[in-house]
Amino acid sequence: MKNMMDKFFDHLRFVFLTSFVLCFSLFFLDYMAVLHGQSGITFLLISNQAHEPNHPVTSISNSDQTLNFPGKDTTSSDKSVSVSVSDSQTNTIIENENPIHIRKQHRDPCSGKYIYMYDLPSRFNVDLLKRCHTLLKWMDMCPYMINLGLGPKITLTERSKAKVLLLKNRWYATNQFSLEVIFHNKMKHYRCLTKNSSLASAVFVPYYAGLDVGQYLWDSTVSERDASPIELSKWLSRRPEWKRMWGRDHFLVGGRIGWDFRRRTEDDSDWGTKLMFLPQFSNMTFLPIESGSYSNDFPIPYPTYFHPLKDREVLKWQKRMRRVRRPYLLSFVGAPRPNSTQLIREELIKQCLSSSKTCKYLGCYDGDSNQCEDPMSIIKVFQSSHFCLQPPGDSFTRRSTFDSILAGCIPVFFHTESAYDQYLWHLPKDGSTYSVFIPEEEVIGKRVKISDILLRVSKGKMMAMREEVIKLIPRIIYGDPRSRFETVEDAFDITIKEILTRIGNLEGKKKRFLMPILE
Repeated sequence: MKNMMDKFFDHLRFVFLTSFVLCFSLFFLDYMAVLHGQSGITFLLISNQAHEPNHPVTSISNSDQTLNFPGKDTTSSDKSVSVSVSDSQTNTIIENENPIHIRKQHRDPCSGKYIYMYDLPSRFNVDLLKRCHTLLKWMDMCPYMINLGLGPKITLTERSKAKVLLLKNRWYATNQFSLEVIFHNKMKHYRCLTKNSSLASAVFVPYYAGLDVGQYLWDSTVSERDASPIELSKWLSRRPEWKRMWGRDHFLVGGRIGWDFRRRTEDDSDWGTKLMFLPQFSNMTFLPIESGSYSNDFPIPYPTYFHPLKDREVLKWQKRMRRVRRPYLLSFVGAPRPNSTQLIREELIKQCLSSSKTCKYLGCYDGDSNQCEDPMSIIKVFQSSHFCLQPPGDSFTRRSTFDSILAGCIPVFFHTESAYDQYLWHLPKDGSTYSVFIPEEEVIGKRVKISDILLRVSKGKMMAMREEVIKLIPRIIYGDPRSRFETVEDAFDITIKEILTRIGNLEGKKKRFLMPILE
C-alpha cells in the first residue's frame, strides 16, 4: 500500500513539475510578445520562421510587404524589428486573433528605369551651339537652336489661323537636323535621370554627332571629320561606366541618317565620319533618323513642327484632324531631283500636275519663294489631302512622312526602306493598317496611275487607315522638352522604353562581355 502511495505522489510531483515548466514557458513567451505588441502564438510563428534557412528575417526575395514590430521605446533602434515576408506568410499571420499593421512597401517607380547621362566636355555639345553659324555649309543653324532646339516659335495671326488649323503657341519652325539638341533637353527633364551611375540601367551619351559632322561633310579631310569622334572615344574608354558592359548599355542619338556616321575608307572624297566603326561606339545602341541597316541602329522619327506641353493639347489636335475637311484625294510636297537616279519624283510631279483637281502639288525650290520653308504651307497641304505621296529623296526616308502623319494624311510609300524597315519602335508592324504601298518600279515604268490606285481604296478602308494615322500622332512627335506627359507617350518616351528593354535583354543574355579590341 505504501509503495502505491509513493508511486502516486511521485507521479503527482512529475505532473506538477511538468505543468510548472510549461506554464513558465508560456508566461515567458507571452511576456516577450507583450513587449512587441503581439500574441504569443504570432511571436512563436515569426520566431520559428526566423530560424529557418528559407525564411531569413532581414529580407525575403520578391517580397512586397513589410511588417513593423515597435517596442515600448520606438526611438531606440534595438527595440524595433523589421521583417519582410511573402504574401502567403502575411495571410497566415493576419488570421490570428490580434491583427498586425501591414504597411505596403513603397515601390520605387524608377526601378529598372534609371538613366545616367554623361557630363561630356563642352566641345562635344555646348561648344557646337556656340558655332551655330558654321554648322551647315548651306544654312545658318543659329535660329533653329533657340527654344531648347525647337527653333523659332510660329506666330499665328487671325488670317493665318483661317488658312490652316493649328494650336496656338505649340508650333515651331523646327529644323530636321535639330534632333540631338531636342533629345538632350528632353533627357534633362526625364523623371528617372540619376547622378549615381551604379543605379542606372542605361547610359546616355549627349554627343551632337550630326551637328558635328555636318560642318565637315563638304570640302574637308577625314582627319577633320574624325577628330571629335576619336577624342570622345578616348574619353569614354577611361570611364568605369563604359567598362561595365563595354558600351552595350550606352546609347546616343544621331540627328542625321546612319550612313553619315559609317565611312569605310580613309579617302577624303569618301562621305561622312567613322564614328560608329570606332570600337568604343560599336556596341552602343545608335538612334539616327534613318538606319544604315546595322544591328545596333534603331532609327527614331524626324522632329516635326508640333511640340505640345500638355496631354490635352495632343488629344485636342487629334480631334481636329478627325474632323478637318479634305478636298484633295492626294498631294505631293517636294522638289524634283534632275541630277538624281531617283526618277520617281519626276513621274509623281507629272501625274499630280495632270490631275490638279484631285492632286495638290507644293513645289520646293531654292529662293525666297520656297514655300517648303514655311511650316504652315506644308501642314495646310497635308490637312487638305486624304493621301500624301512619300517617295525617296536624297535618302530613303523623309521628314515629310512625319509631317503628313501629324496632319492626319495617309502616307503612300514606294520603297520599304522609307518606313516599314525603319521605324520599328514607333510605327505598326503591319504597314497596310496606316499606309499604301506602290512599288517604285511600277511608277517609274509608267505602268500605274497613282490616283487610279488610290480611288480603288474603299471609303471604309480609308477612314480606318486615317484613324490609325491619327492614333500614331503622339508616337511621332517630340513634346516640349519642359513637358512631362501623364497619359500620352511621345516619340521620346517610346524610345526610352524600348532602349531600356533592349539593354535589359542584352544584360540578361550575357553575364560576361568581351572587351572590344581598341585601336
